[in-house]
Amino acid sequence: MPVLAVFIIDSIEGGDAGVVGMAIGIYWVAKSILQIPIGKYLDRNHGEKDDYWFMVIGTFLASLTPLLFLVSSEPWHIYGLQIVHALGMAMAIPSWGGIFTRHIDRGREAETWGLESSSLGIGVGIAGIIGGFVAKSIGFTYLFVIVSVFGLLGSALLLVIRKDILSAESKGRQGKHLRHRGHAIHRQIKKHGHIK
Repeated sequence: MPVLAVFIIDSIEGGDAGVVGMAIGIYWVAKSILQIPIGKYLDRNHGEKDDYWFMVIGTFLASLTPLLFLVSSEPWHIYGLQIVHALGMAMAIPSWGGIFTRHIDRGREAETWGLESSSLGIGVGIAGIIGGFVAKSIGFTYLFVIVSVFGLLGSALLLVIRKDILSAESKGRQGKHLRHRGHAIHRQIKKHGHIK
């Protein structure tokens, strides 16, 4: 966000601290409102297929936003793009959280979430440092192109692991079915002394 603030002030007509504040506020309010119904929808539709596709599409949308900043000239362009970015992140974050939570090792929940948060924080911190140097040295155009390219590559990598995620889901369903069948057999033996 600090790099975006400098871009708005330097490159957007009428860009000032007020426009920066509005752009940041629009993103966070829109994302916070949108991810609640998206999360509810994902919970209602059990399984990881919908979570996976929301994560892919959301990451793709969010990755396009920096490229579109390059053709922006007015504050309302930035506001609109912040809504697009918010929608992408509102799709990606709850879906990632759902998939991640279902695969946490039992008894290591806090440690695993700590690792996830630390990895994200370190990545964002390093990206901020590098982004500042890139913007200062060669300009915002190169910076936004690089950010978008890395984001789109990340989206493409999600497509590569699609079979792993969806096969883990089907294995989970088979395991659940076998557990239910095992409980039914156990009840029959307990009640009748044999399997009917």
